[in-house]
Amino acid sequence: MRTLARARFVRVSARKARLVLDQIRGKSVGEALATLQYTPRAAARIVEKVLRSAIANAEHNHQVRNLDDLRVVYAVADGGPSMKRVQPRAMGRAFSIRHRSSHLTIGVSDETNGAVRPVPTPRESAPPAPAPAEVQAPRPPAARKGRAAARPTPKAAPKSAAKPKGAKSKGSTSKGSKSKEKT
Repeated sequence: MRTLARARFVRVSARKARLVLDQIRGKSVGEALATLQYTPRAAARIVEKVLRSAIANAEHNHQVRNLDDLRVVYAVADGGPSMKRVQPRAMGRAFSIRHRSSHLTIGVSDETNGAVRPVPTPRESAPPAPAPAEVQAPRPPAARKGRAAARPTPKAAPKSAAKPKGAKSKGSTSKGSKSKEKT
């Protein structure tokens, strides 16, 4: 029977908790507890508490007696609300700090009474892929059909013709131009 245990509003970010949960997902309960005991992360202590709670729920609610049959079949860390704080910085600035929380859910199940069936690998369930067809080389731009080929391409006007005759350049001034030499 599948049994869940939840810890909500836990003061650890969901991203850090997922790193620990990924290590125990799919393992037997004894192996998962041993892994968590030697994992040097703060989230491992919290995940261990939730796992022990799931084991106790299985024993009490579903009368599971053989704990060796239990496996971790479901382990998820969802994001919870963030506490927003402000950190004063230099020159009147303020940086925002988000203290993230998460909701941890761990599900255990015994294999004989309704464990999740193993999902077949994509190679077993999918039909064989068809052989690749011959790839045709793309046509050159001139050989394309349709409106794009019939449209003429606009030509850019030379830059010297765009300037009016008496216009000054951007950097020149009216008095004492640097280009004149004094004698």
